[in-house]
Amino acid sequence: MTQTGPFRLPAGGRLIDRAYQLPFRFDGRHLRGLVGDTLASALLANGQMLMGRSFKYHRPRGPISCGVEEPNALLGLGQGGRFEPNQRATTTPLVAGMVTSAQNCWPSLTADVGAVNNWLYRFFPAGFYYKTFMYPRGFWKHVFEPIIRRSAGLGKAPTEADPDKYEQAYAHVDLVVVGGGIAGLSAALEAGRAGKSVWVLEQTPNWGGRTPADHADGLARIDAALAELRALPNVTLRRNTMATGLYDHGYLLAREALADHDPNAGIPRQRLWRIRAGHVVVATGALERPLSFAGNDVPGVMLASAVRDYIADYGVAAGRSIVVVTNNDDAYRTALAALDTGLSVPVIIDARANAAGALPEAARARGIRVLTGSAIAGVKGGQSVEGVKICAQSGSGEVTEEIAADCVAMSGGWSPVVHLWSHCGGKLNWSETESFFAPDPNRPPTGADGKAMASCTGAASGDLLVAAATGAAPESATMPVWVMPAHATRKMKFKMWLDFQNDVKVSDVELAAQEGYQSVEHTKRYTTLGMATDQGKVSNINGLAVLSGALNQPIPATGTTTFRPPYTPLTFGTIAAEARGDLFQPLRKTPMHGWHEARGAYWEPVGHWRRAYCYPKSGESHADAVAREIRAVRAGVGTLDASTLGKIIVKGPDAGRFLDMMYTGMMSSLPVGKCRYGLICNENGFLIDDGVAARLSEDTWLVHTTTGGADRMHGHFEDWLQTEWWDWKVYTANVTEQWAQVAVVGPKARELLERLGGMDVSPEALPFMGWVTGEIAGIPARVYRISFSGELSFEVAVPANRGLELWEKLHAAGADLGITPYGTEAMHVMRAEKGFIMIGDETDGTVIPQDLGLGWAISKKKPDYLGKRAQERSHMTDPDRWKLVGLESLDGRVLPDGALAVADGVNANRQRRTQGRVTSTYMSPTLNAPIAMALVLHGPERMGEVLEFPVEGQESYKARIVDPVFYDKEGSRANG
Repeated sequence: MTQTGPFRLPAGGRLIDRAYQLPFRFDGRHLRGLVGDTLASALLANGQMLMGRSFKYHRPRGPISCGVEEPNALLGLGQGGRFEPNQRATTTPLVAGMVTSAQNCWPSLTADVGAVNNWLYRFFPAGFYYKTFMYPRGFWKHVFEPIIRRSAGLGKAPTEADPDKYEQAYAHVDLVVVGGGIAGLSAALEAGRAGKSVWVLEQTPNWGGRTPADHADGLARIDAALAELRALPNVTLRRNTMATGLYDHGYLLAREALADHDPNAGIPRQRLWRIRAGHVVVATGALERPLSFAGNDVPGVMLASAVRDYIADYGVAAGRSIVVVTNNDDAYRTALAALDTGLSVPVIIDARANAAGALPEAARARGIRVLTGSAIAGVKGGQSVEGVKICAQSGSGEVTEEIAADCVAMSGGWSPVVHLWSHCGGKLNWSETESFFAPDPNRPPTGADGKAMASCTGAASGDLLVAAATGAAPESATMPVWVMPAHATRKMKFKMWLDFQNDVKVSDVELAAQEGYQSVEHTKRYTTLGMATDQGKVSNINGLAVLSGALNQPIPATGTTTFRPPYTPLTFGTIAAEARGDLFQPLRKTPMHGWHEARGAYWEPVGHWRRAYCYPKSGESHADAVAREIRAVRAGVGTLDASTLGKIIVKGPDAGRFLDMMYTGMMSSLPVGKCRYGLICNENGFLIDDGVAARLSEDTWLVHTTTGGADRMHGHFEDWLQTEWWDWKVYTANVTEQWAQVAVVGPKARELLERLGGMDVSPEALPFMGWVTGEIAGIPARVYRISFSGELSFEVAVPANRGLELWEKLHAAGADLGITPYGTEAMHVMRAEKGFIMIGDETDGTVIPQDLGLGWAISKKKPDYLGKRAQERSHMTDPDRWKLVGLESLDGRVLPDGALAVADGVNANRQRRTQGRVTSTYMSPTLNAPIAMALVLHGPERMGEVLEFPVEGQESYKARIVDPVFYDKEGSRANG
């Protein structure tokens, strides 16, 4: 016997190395495990069966599984910034020096004050919180909420920064096989031999799944398959890689553990793979179900497969005397494995009336009592199993005998792991013979082309005998047992656990049905069934079966709850990877960013970009710099870095039809070579973006958006294409960063471009709202005649890698013209002088184009566009909606941004009524006067009226309503 614990078996354990011991701590105790152990196997070897407390009743909990489905053995792991709550002991590899602690208990794991809830269980039935925390009303804030907040959760969140590193990586693969068991490796071999690029992902450190543990020749079969796969250059094998979610278009997320819990490894702790797969084979196996009998949560009651795995993989006994209770043949393997290591199996309790297969006969031949038609009436013991009470399965729990034992190995049958299949829309069928949901091969998840994105194989497809040795005798059918015994009393059902972590019992689900919760989704939320950290992996099938019984309907009629990613929890560190600290929001820079920085640009954040607000000279204030830039543009020529403006390609036979729905105006009629200003509204009719669209060819448009709207508008386009008009032939691409764009603005703009040569930019060759392609100063360019300043303006788009070159050539050629770079604030002031609206200033999510006097940009010819019907609602056509006007300050002061104009009287809140608000306000150097734009009640009809804008602590501002166009109302300056 080694020194790693009294329950370490003297032999066996294919995954451990008995030559190397690893010290670790649990709740202050110094213990030892072996290389290859998990935390759970090391704790069990040391006789530590009690590992935690349940959420609601604080009942003692020990592990029931050996894998990712574990709901009980959740520990606090690590110290300081590396502390992690809710770590599964069953899947966490043991590392020397690990420090672990129990959760949800005080003052200690064995003596927990919170266990008083267990004695008060009658006061905490399903949904008690919906009925309890309502009255008296004042108790919520001062009593109920503080207590709930202190009680919420199992573990405590870390308070220090995580010092570990994480990374993300990308891959494109013909075929991804999820699952490294015999079925997955066989599928990989078939594809690999055919020359496809194949990745095989296995969530554990070891290949083979259950095959090596359950079959004599299993390890040899796995080794042979691995040897051939490793010899194929087109096959990649990745262990410790958990596929967490499968999404549309073959997009798969997988977390690879590189150096978990080893701070000295010198490599990232975890890697998140973003994989695009041509096809995904789901070979994720099956999970064993527990049985619902009184006391099935006592530490020491475990899944039969887990008891077997601890023996075979880690050389650990979950108990010295093991009672097996089952409704299928597979659990007999556990009994035989236990006997092989010298453990005692006093009895096998089989709910089936007959057990005559090869495995039951083998157990009988080894001298094990097999009690058929039997059940467990109750488990004796509190913090550990002391024995079981036996009864007839067909009865109501009358005890026929009691047997001493320190472990119960239970098996309620197996359920295929269908999570990935279901994540992306694969449908399921209920198998009456096997009592589980399995993937329907005739209804797979499909991509946009209608082809199957994924397929299932092995146990994941319902073939639970896939790993059986050749020639093995067939096993007898599983008998569905959802409650044990079948006619258990109400008192017994109060102690039959479905969701072990959240303390959901058979009685809770039956109560939900009694109170009218017929939908499994409603029952889930009312009882919290399946809402624990294991997401119902061991509880959902039993729970929905109990619900079906209570509703007196077949299980398929009840259905399943929704399977959502991730399959197992992901750390925030892995999801964020490098995106933290300074990289939390990566800074986007235009090709000319360095030039601006060298000239002392003052930066303004716009989305993820930094744009030059202004270029202050020595001793110059920002206001003075903005005024100087505006005067230079109005009198000569200026340049604006417009590279950040959104640029989205919209292409395809249905592109014009699509843009007509996206924009309020008609885009399909736009001639090639022309531009058109357009407005985009959401389905509620509110204005969300604007910009100029250019038609590049018969089936291609380039649409410009605001800087902050580029990604948002591309997502908006794709959202409608993929969900509403999925059959339209339209392709979109966000090419914002592929092009640098420079606005050359002012009365001398054409002269400057002509100096650079290479392109005819005369009014005849390039009229207003037109575009041409060619070369400027030897650089391929597309030039647009559009203006946001009211001046003669050209926007020159060139490949991004030549943007700085163009900028520098412009400034070299325009030195004697007084060329001046100007920033975003000068742009804003000049557009306001012209009465042009700005998204985010004149709009706030409640404004429609008609409020802004932009009815001219709404087509009266086309029958529909996004937001049209919403704009016809009564509150949208209300004549009392505030409308856009200009404001002229009466005393020369600049109006405060957002200031409210007041009216006579008070509203229902006894506050002064308002009749408008300032949307944009500036000091105009062109007019040498303050200007403002505002939304005002009946504004366009009230020209010349004076409004009052009170501001606390100051004398009220007064302004006259005027036309919103303050400068060059005729628009002559745009022609030079």
